Amino acid sequence: MQKTLDAYGAGVTVTNVNMQKADPPNEVIDAYRDVQAARADQERMRNEAEAYANKVIPTARGRAARIVQDAEAYRQQVIAEASGQSKRFLSVLAEYRSAPDVTRRRMYLETMSGILAPLNKVIVDDSAKGVVPYFQLPNMLGSGSSTRPNATQSASPAESSGGSQ
Repeated sequence: MQKTLDAYGAGVTVTNVNMQKADPPNEVIDAYRDVQAARADQERMRNEAEAYANKVIPTARGRAARIVQDAEAYRQQVIAEASGQSKRFLSVLAEYRSAPDVTRRRMYLETMSGILAPLNKVIVDDSAKGVVPYFQLPNMLGSGSSTRPNATQSASPAESSGGSQ
C-alpha cells in the first residue's frame, strides 16, 4: 500500500493497518447470499456446458469423419466392382465372338448352376430302366421336418413318403 501511495506522490505515510470485521447489514445479507449463490451457479453451469461441448463436439466430428470414410470406401468398392464387371463382360464378348455356340452354352450352364446350387434337388434319370433309386428321405427333408427321427427310419418307404401302394 505504501509503495502505491509513494508512486502517486500522495505524501501519505501508512503507520498502522488494522483489520476489522466487516459484515453487511442484516437487511442485505440474504440478498448478498443469493447473489453469491447465483454467481456460483453461473460458474458451475458454464463449466458443465464447456464439459458437454468438449465431449460432444469431438464425438460428432469423429462420426462425421467415419461417415465420410465409409462413403469413400463404398465409392471405391462400387468403382472396383463396376470395373471388374466391365472387364469380365469384355472378355466374355471376345470369347463369344470367337466361338458363339460354346460361349452361349457355357453361359447357360453357369446361370443354371447358380440358380440350382442352393436348392435341394433330386435328379432321376429315366434312361436307367430297372434301377430303383434309394432316397434317404429324412436326410433330404432336413433335420427340422420330423419330430420323431426313429419313427421315420423304421417305417417302410411307402409310409415314409406318405403314400400307399
